[in-house]
Amino acid sequence: MEARASRPPSFSVSVGGGGGFGGARGDDSAFSFLSKGWREVRDSATADLRLMRARADSLRTLADRELEHLLASASASAPPPPQPLAAGAPIAELEFVRTRIQPKISELRRRYASQERELGRRVLEGWAPRGAGGPARARVDLSGITAIRNAIVSEAGVGERWRRAAWSGEAEADEGKEWEVVRMIRDGIKEFERRSQTSEIFEGLRSTGEFVEKFKSSLSFNMESQESKEVPPLDVTEILANLVRQSEPFLDQLGIRKDQCDRLVEALYRKQNHSLSEDTSLLENANSSDELDLRIASVLQSTGYRADDGFWSEPAKYEVSDNKRHVAIVTTASLPWMTGTAVNPLFRAAYLAKGTKQDVTLVVPWLCKSDQELVYPNSMTFSSPEEQETYIRNWLEERLGFESNFKISFYPGKFSKERRSIIPAGDTSQFIPSREADIAILEEPEHLNWYHHGKRWTDKFNHVVGVVHTNYLEYIKREKNGAFQAFLVKHINNWVTRAYCDKVLRLSAATQDLPKSIVCNVHGVNPKFLKIGEKITADRESGEPSFSKGAYFLGKMVWAKGYRELIDLMAKHKSDLEGFKLDVYGSGEDSQEVQSTARKLDLSLNFFKGRDHADNSLHGYKVFINPSISDVLCTATAEALAMGKFVICAEHPSNEFFMSFPNCLTYKTSEEFVVRVKEAMDREPQPLTPEQRYNLSWEAATERFMEYSDLDKVLNNEVVQSGQAGTRNKMRRTSQPNLSDIMDGGLALAHRCLTGSEVLRLATGAIPGTRDYDKQHCVDMGLLPPQVQQPVYGW
Repeated sequence: MEARASRPPSFSVSVGGGGGFGGARGDDSAFSFLSKGWREVRDSATADLRLMRARADSLRTLADRELEHLLASASASAPPPPQPLAAGAPIAELEFVRTRIQPKISELRRRYASQERELGRRVLEGWAPRGAGGPARARVDLSGITAIRNAIVSEAGVGERWRRAAWSGEAEADEGKEWEVVRMIRDGIKEFERRSQTSEIFEGLRSTGEFVEKFKSSLSFNMESQESKEVPPLDVTEILANLVRQSEPFLDQLGIRKDQCDRLVEALYRKQNHSLSEDTSLLENANSSDELDLRIASVLQSTGYRADDGFWSEPAKYEVSDNKRHVAIVTTASLPWMTGTAVNPLFRAAYLAKGTKQDVTLVVPWLCKSDQELVYPNSMTFSSPEEQETYIRNWLEERLGFESNFKISFYPGKFSKERRSIIPAGDTSQFIPSREADIAILEEPEHLNWYHHGKRWTDKFNHVVGVVHTNYLEYIKREKNGAFQAFLVKHINNWVTRAYCDKVLRLSAATQDLPKSIVCNVHGVNPKFLKIGEKITADRESGEPSFSKGAYFLGKMVWAKGYRELIDLMAKHKSDLEGFKLDVYGSGEDSQEVQSTARKLDLSLNFFKGRDHADNSLHGYKVFINPSISDVLCTATAEALAMGKFVICAEHPSNEFFMSFPNCLTYKTSEEFVVRVKEAMDREPQPLTPEQRYNLSWEAATERFMEYSDLDKVLNNEVVQSGQAGTRNKMRRTSQPNLSDIMDGGLALAHRCLTGSEVLRLATGAIPGTRDYDKQHCVDMGLLPPQVQQPVYGW
């Protein structure tokens, strides 16, 4: 290999075109640009000097003409003086002109004639660099004119007396005029001095470096703020305190809690005697974190820095106007699949649409017929999205006491047999028009974004809320190599929810602790179940029997839905529960295995096909048993309580919301389970109070959702308190880029890059071909092929 001599890198500046780092070509372009600018300034100076020369010639000719006219008229007229003072004044003044003015004008002529030829040459030669000393100075000698002006000023009193005496007649007619010669000389001097100031600009350009610096200043390359104040720079402790505060998400992964980080920040940061703001009201009710923000903002503001509004963000989003806001609810399942992620988002859409401030769109997956046969009960299928939408609306109207007013939209999805769930195909966000991309509610945000290869939700929408339905870690732990898979899924869930959501609501503490999350039950109960409970209470008050049957369990028949726990409890205490029979309603992938296991153990379980919980055949049961610990918030448990039944469930975080109801009987051990079963079978449940009934309703759930998701503040444009708005806005405009926002944007970008690889997608369990929707989806939904909507151009 040929060896090359090393040389320092050269940098070139390109103005108005593509810049870069380069060698000779960049240097030539820079030299050509400077030379061109140099010639333009030199030509402009030459034109100014020519104009100055012409003006000086005109002034000299005019002065000569006026002076000759003055002397001729004075010697010709010589009127008799009316008094001695007046008679001597013209002679004295003429003497003044001859002895003072005329010699100075002659001197000016000589000096001007001697410098006339040298003036242009000196100025133009001054543009060429002359070593370290820079260009020669180009200055016009104005000493002659200055001497004339000084002489006129010093003799102002004599001149005034001469003017009054010599032109007394004209003074009466035109009292405010000056002597024409003096006025013209004065105006000429002013004009000449103004022109001479341009030469002072040229004198300041002593070298090429000075010229470049002034040129850069004229193009606003100097970023120093003119309004900057003397603000002391950040101390080392302040920098460390801010670094610790910005690193809280990473420290949390290492086991350092937020309160510990806050104490560390408090220890590092010490209040300084710096003037943070002219408005001391900004510091009222401010904690150490706010004071540190204002301190950093003041330092950055003093440097003229202004932060952008976002990082990795789209420049244009949905613009909020006086019209209604738009809410898009995106979920992972749809009726007739009777699962929580199909039913609960449907009711959420209906109750949110009752508000007057927002329009609502429910976005649900569309499955091709081959997948519909695997998912929907009784081999139910739909030939078009419109047909399925009709089914959904009819089902909802039978259970609501009002007419729903929301739109239903579909996105392509595929059913995964291994995961037993629907995976989106393509970019789900593209099926929400940009004109309606205001607020997004992602039902199961981790599920929706596992393989999401598309636009970032928080870039397209103004506010994104995630609602966590499922405890995926509990399901995965039951599989082969479950611990390792659960470890990976836990961090992936953290990754995607942090990158794609502004706020996350967890239905219970049974789910994993996700970033930006808060625990709150935002689900309600179908109004039909509350009506059933009211009817049972009325029957009891009228003396009719309330319940005619014993205990039952209802749920999708898969082991993870509590069937394993149920069979273990029944098998362990078969003798203690002698004579106790339990009816089980459910259908699912593990139906045969569950039933065969129960028959082998000779358990008193009667199995029936799955049915709607509101079915008339289930009204007569008094006790609902749900031993599941994999649920996040069991909808069937809430429905059973709404119908006035006893509920026996494990003392588990997923059941915390139900423990406040008197008919909820919890157990910690299998022995307590037996006690609770006998207790429930021996007595009658208590009627629900109006407050308890309201807490189970969707009206109350919607109020909780609006509050804990900040949706009420977003709709009212009250994200921050009015008293702190000025402080927050100032901190946002002048604060440094938020490390947390930068990391969120970086995670989203990395996730998009990784999910773009089909190899990585298949390695992590994705359905083949789900990065984009397929041909069948195009036929069913009337979509253009992905390569047409998003063409890839090659060179």
